[in-house]
Amino acid sequence: MKRWLKITLGAAALLVIGATAYTAYVYHSFKTAANAMYHPRSIVQPGAVSTLATGGAGHTDSGSITPNPAAISQFKPFTVLVLGVDRRSHDPGRSDTMIVLSVNPAEGSMLMFNIPRDTRTELIGRGREDKINHAFAFGGVDMSIRTVEHFLNYPIDYYVQMNMEGFAKMVDLVGGVEVHNPLDFQYEGHHFAQGNLNLSGAEALAYARMRFDDPRGDLGRNARQRELLKQILAQSISKEGLLRVKPILEAAGEQIRTDITFDDMTTFLTRIGPSLKQTDTVELKGHGRKINGVYYYMVDEQERQRIHGVLEKHMLTTAISP
Repeated sequence: MKRWLKITLGAAALLVIGATAYTAYVYHSFKTAANAMYHPRSIVQPGAVSTLATGGAGHTDSGSITPNPAAISQFKPFTVLVLGVDRRSHDPGRSDTMIVLSVNPAEGSMLMFNIPRDTRTELIGRGREDKINHAFAFGGVDMSIRTVEHFLNYPIDYYVQMNMEGFAKMVDLVGGVEVHNPLDFQYEGHHFAQGNLNLSGAEALAYARMRFDDPRGDLGRNARQRELLKQILAQSISKEGLLRVKPILEAAGEQIRTDITFDDMTTFLTRIGPSLKQTDTVELKGHGRKINGVYYYMVDEQERQRIHGVLEKHMLTTAISP
């Protein structure tokens, strides 16, 4: 065998071995991070179940809705509640960001909408009406999910809880995010000019938090948060994001809690995520009102039914073949 052929074959073998080793390393890192993030929620079972339009999920008399934990692996439409939590000293924190995602693999589409933090509704398990973001302070993830399910009359299949301080670190690790800013403003020492912006982690966190100088208040802030979430998701699965896979996974393991398993994360990142070609947003309409001196965002029953219908329609298409 000629020497040049031996060298070529040797180099090719080294490349294959190196690629295999790197793939195994990434797989192990991802699995370790996924296991660190995994925190299953408690499901309240009592009560008769009435099936809804998610292929198995249902609503019980107790106010709890049974999710469909196999939705991702079966390539069925599924819902996710994203909770952005600000923790304070001697305080469990509040879910200042609440975004509902509806993912339809067959349609290759995702629907996103915020539930404003001041929305007045019954806190399931608390027995009274209050701001919806207080559910996390009183009962953590479980009460937050049950309250959102009751508010929407629709099941939440999965949740993702992110520490807002860790959010800034995640943005830096994916290489920053680009957004289109509709409003010129300053906040926490940062100036955000109108137009396209490239934001670092600290800038993105400030951009996500500002609301009092926005003419649309919490609704304007919610729109900015949805845009940031879309960009972070896109950056995380990009080629550039894959080059930073180890620190991204390590940070995610520290800052994120979810009941999505490692296998389902893998299915989403490799099969479902790349097929999502469209992201639609909808806004929950309501009005501000003070009750006993406390500000609330009031959403009437008709609007809740409208959002329920939008969500239900997006979830109707059946599963695709795995």
